[in-house]
Amino acid sequence: MRIGGTRTGRGSQLVLATGVWLAALAAAANAQFFGSTQSFDSSFTLRPPRDVPSAPPAPTQSLIPPSGNVAPSAAPKGPLLQSLPANPGAQAHAAVSVPSVPAGQGALAVSARFGHDLPAINGGLHWRVYRTEQNGVPRLVKEDKGAAPTFVLAPGAYVVSVGFGLANVTKAVQMRAETMKDVFEIPAGGLRIEGRVGDARIPQGQISFDLYKGSQFEPGDKRPIASAIMTGDIVLLPEGAYHIVSNYGDANATVRSDIRVEVGKLTDATINHRAAIITLKLVNERGGEARADTQWSVLTPGGDVVKESIGAFPRVILAEGEYRAIARNDNKTFESEFRVVAGVDREVEVIAR
Repeated sequence: MRIGGTRTGRGSQLVLATGVWLAALAAAANAQFFGSTQSFDSSFTLRPPRDVPSAPPAPTQSLIPPSGNVAPSAAPKGPLLQSLPANPGAQAHAAVSVPSVPAGQGALAVSARFGHDLPAINGGLHWRVYRTEQNGVPRLVKEDKGAAPTFVLAPGAYVVSVGFGLANVTKAVQMRAETMKDVFEIPAGGLRIEGRVGDARIPQGQISFDLYKGSQFEPGDKRPIASAIMTGDIVLLPEGAYHIVSNYGDANATVRSDIRVEVGKLTDATINHRAAIITLKLVNERGGEARADTQWSVLTPGGDVVKESIGAFPRVILAEGEYRAIARNDNKTFESEFRVVAGVDREVEVIAR
């Protein structure tokens, strides 16, 4: 399973890890987070997220917790995770090795959790420590992907950043020649998406998802924060509202859905498409052999081009509705009208006469 999506539906839960156990929890927050140093309650029990309007809730799962900046021109794929056993039981805490600290330097022990009195995040973290230079430009001096690393640093001003999927927290730290501890709180959750036509799951590779912050009905920046998400990918996100654009095929089978991600939970979203796979054939008679090197155009009743292709048996995934197929072969043009019924994959023959 990867981290990282398709049409209408919503559920709840969160499974996360990259060969490491992560923890689960619940709390609210924005895209930017700030940590605290309070301990968590290990008896915390996961609760399913609240229902999303018009989306059937998925069964509750236990979650175990696994980058990046969004470029304006190309949205990054969400980070990938492996699911862990459904019932993790008590949290496993790996032994932390404490490095030796030379005289005159200090040690900064860091860890992360989902929120105050919530479980620790035991994997999928990326720590970076920057030194504040005299010119004000930060310089990367330390980096670690452990759950609870200890950084040995000279006294001075630093900036510590931790990333958990697409969620991250940054803190300013003033180091002294002593051992210091800090806990970063990352209110994040996971989102996993799949697409269906009726009761049939759309195979991986035929559908992908783009993810946007906020509701589809809200104004503002409409650039995706993660794109080309595939079925089974898990995207780690700051808690909040998002909307999914589900693309089944590369024609017009597109569905938009709102979803909410909650802290420490994996939300399973099922996007339902009303579409079908249509195979086009230009034949001399019904049931005849298809002509090769045929140029195809699929149009709406209003004349808008939906899809163009070349071949004897082009396949196109179309949303339910009425269409017109135009075939061009041997300097001649033929056409036929047809209807797409959701879930009914079939051949459409255009007779060459």
